[in-house]
Amino acid sequence: MGIRKARVDDVKGIRRLLDQLEYPDSASFLEAKLEKMLKDPAELLLVWEEGERLGSGFPAGGSEGRILGVLSLHFIPQLAVEGDFARISYFAVDESARSGGIGRAMEEYATGIARERGCHLIEVHCHGRRARAHAFYGRQGYQESPKYLIKRLLY
Repeated sequence: MGIRKARVDDVKGIRRLLDQLEYPDSASFLEAKLEKMLKDPAELLLVWEEGERLGSGFPAGGSEGRILGVLSLHFIPQLAVEGDFARISYFAVDESARSGGIGRAMEEYATGIARERGCHLIEVHCHGRRARAHAFYGRQGYQESPKYLIKRLLY
C-alpha cells in the first residue's frame, strides 16, 4: 500500500471517496478539476493506492489497486511572515479502511512535504459534524482556531 501523486485516471476512485464525504455531485466536473489541479505548482493531490508500497518518493507506473485515500494540499505564500502556509482542503479515507493507519500516514507525509516547501503552518477546515475527523486531527497535533469566515460568491 502506498502514497503517490494522483493522476487523472484516478477520477472514479476519488469520486467514490468524495461521495463518502457527502459531496455526491462531482461527476460532471471532477475530471476537469483534476486536470487543472495536477498542473498547478501550488497544489499537491495525493492518493493512497491499495497494492503499492509506502516509500519516500512517489512510485511510478500504472494503476495497481483501489484508491483508499485522497488528500488535497495547497501551498499559500505569506506576505507578512517568513514561512508559508499549507492547507488541506479535502482529505478522505475509504470508510472500509479507516482506523488502519492510512490517514495518519497520509497526513504525516503531507506535513513533511509542507515542511520541505518552507511552510510554518498547516491548516485544515473540517465541518463540525465530523466528530471522528476532529478527534483524528487532534491526535495529529492540530488545534482549533477560533474563526473561519467565508463569503459565498455563487448562490
